[in-house]
Parts: sequence; C-alpha cells; structure tokens
Amino acid sequence: MNYATSGAQASIESASARASDALWVTYRWMTLGLATTGVVALGVAHTPAFVEAIVFNRILFYGLLLGQFGLVLAFSAVARRVSTAVAALLFFSYAALTGVTFSTLFLVYTAASIAQTFFVTAGAFAGLSVFGAVTKRDLGFIGRFAIFALGGLILAMFANMFFRSTQFDLLVSVVGIVVFAGLTAYDTQKLKEMFIEEGAVANLPLVGALTLYLDFVNMFLFLLRFLGNRRSD
Repeated sequence: MNYATSGAQASIESASARASDALWVTYRWMTLGLATTGVVALGVAHTPAFVEAIVFNRILFYGLLLGQFGLVLAFSAVARRVSTAVAALLFFSYAALTGVTFSTLFLVYTAASIAQTFFVTAGAFAGLSVFGAVTKRDLGFIGRFAIFALGGLILAMFANMFFRSTQFDLLVSVVGIVVFAGLTAYDTQKLKEMFIEEGAVANLPLVGALTLYLDFVNMFLFLLRFLGNRRSD
C-alpha cells in the first residue's frame, strides 16, 4: 500500500469536508441576513410616515444609500481582522439598512408579487450555488465576464436615468439577471476553494455571506422588474 498517496487522499477529503461545513455556515449567515432585511422591510413598510419620509426626503434617501455603501466598505476593510461579533454587527447593520430602503418596494409592487419573486430568486440562487459548489469546471471565465459586464451594467443603468427608455430598461434587466446568476455560481466556487485552502478562519464565512447576500438581493431586484405586479392604488 502506498501510505503517502493514501495520506494525501485523506487530507484532500478532510479539506473538502471542512470546506463543505464552512459553506453551510456561510449559507446560515446569509439566510439570517436576508431574514433581517425582510423583517425590517416589512416593519418599515407598515409605518407609512417613515416610508413617505424616505421617498420624499431626498437627503434621507441618499443618506441611507451612502450608509449602505459605507457599511459595505467598512465590512470589507476590517471583517477579517476584527472579532466575529464586530463583523456580524457590521453585516447585520448593512442587512437592516437594506431592509429600510427595500420597504419602498411595497409602494410600487404588490406584497404577493414581491413574495413570489423572492421564492423564485431563492430557487434560482440555490440551484446556481449548488452548481458552483459541485462542478469540476473552472468558472473563472464566467466570473471575469460577469465582473466586466457588471461595470457596463452600472454605466447603462446610470445612462438610462436620463434616457428613460423602457426597451433599454428591459435589456438592462435581462443582463442584470444573467450577470448575477453567473456571479452566484462563480462566487460559490471561489468561496469553496478559499475554504479548502484556508478553512473557516478570520471570519471568512461572514465575508462569503455578504458576497452571496449581494448576489441574491441584486438578482431579486432584477427579477422583480419582470415578475413584480405594480400596485394600482
């Protein structure tokens, strides 16, 4: 028996098992983040005065957006150097602030269509993430393409703020769904590879949770443009 080969195989299997465990921890953090966003969004949506303040007070609205952006930057900068409690606080603060801004969706779309789109997104995300975790193919080319396309997508969305073209908006939505579908599979594969190499250290599951959370919510927002039923009242 070749004990060296047997030992190496056992080491690979052990690392793969640890990576799978770390991915499950990542999914749990992400799920808790999504739950936080949903609960906060529903709570704020049932407070009409607060929702109206967000919609009609531009300073407040853009302040919330800047707050979200700042929390993501802060989390990305310190998450792997601080305690898990501090990293989790930043993560859930971002998820809660996202819930505040998401409360305005209930002014545009019916609650039923928002819920339907959420479950469609959850199903698509689960399939794409599982694919990224189990496939033997290198998804690096998909990730590079999606990141490149994301830059163009942001520019296109900014441009359409001025042109206000319905057809162009439809195209942007399709591209957005494809981009975040690709990123979901790619990010999952990249996270699994990182877990194999490093293990669940330095709050890496929380870092991964934010990455997958962003993939999920952006895919949800683009799908909502197709599946959401606009309120008539």
